[in-house]
Amino acid sequence: MNLAYDLDEDISHPLRDGRIKIHDAAGFEGMRKAGRAAAETLDYITPYVEPGVTTEELDERIRKFMISKGGVPATLGYRGYTKSSCTSINHVVCHGIPGPKPLKDGDIVNIDVTIILDGWHGDTSRMFMVGESRRKAERLVEVTYEAMMMGIEAIRPGVTLGEIGSIIQTHAEANRYGVVRDFCGHGLGRLFHDEPNVLHYGEPGEGPVLEAGMFFTVEPMLNLGRPDVKILSDGWTAVTRDKSLSAQFEHSVGVTETGVEIFTKSPAGLDCPPYKV
Repeated sequence: MNLAYDLDEDISHPLRDGRIKIHDAAGFEGMRKAGRAAAETLDYITPYVEPGVTTEELDERIRKFMISKGGVPATLGYRGYTKSSCTSINHVVCHGIPGPKPLKDGDIVNIDVTIILDGWHGDTSRMFMVGESRRKAERLVEVTYEAMMMGIEAIRPGVTLGEIGSIIQTHAEANRYGVVRDFCGHGLGRLFHDEPNVLHYGEPGEGPVLEAGMFFTVEPMLNLGRPDVKILSDGWTAVTRDKSLSAQFEHSVGVTETGVEIFTKSPAGLDCPPYKV
């Protein structure tokens, strides 16, 4: 869930001290369980994403599923947000609010979920192609996934976050897509949003140096057109200024002694589009 611009939400939390936290084995175990529950939520909702369904119907299913897993939706009640997920359709970049409008054949939609399980946050999102999608939309979705995974695969102790951002930016721009700069990934764990901010652009050598035990999200947003976005009057929904399509993927990860662990991998193998169920 990409709400890094709202980090003040956690400012009074006793765990929020402005430092990047280093977690132990118990933290990894907590994040594995929360991350798996988040991934299972998206696995569960996959067959329901089809023409004619409303995003508020999907949201209600997501809420009930999270509760059935013993968790709660982190977004429900967050700074006044009233839904259990974000559903961002076509030119909506992120933070789309579930509503009564049915999905149409050819839509693309990002579903972003965060579950709190035993005090740990599992945060992940995927793109879904509704019915028969256009090739230009499919390609945008594919490249966005590739960019996220290329960034994640470079994570290891000693690498800077700037290098991760540079890898994502280079792949996106090589395919002539705009990399959104207004939002970024974030640290997480016991807090929904924590240090560090994870930019999806940058230069090698810039930013914090990664250490084993760091937890954060990698969640690039790529636009078919320019990277510029604007926030609608509801205070949440971010859209492309030029109304071009936008796509996003997100994983929660932990830096290990030798590389990276993805906490939100799909148990059903539905991470990478196109999804088969």
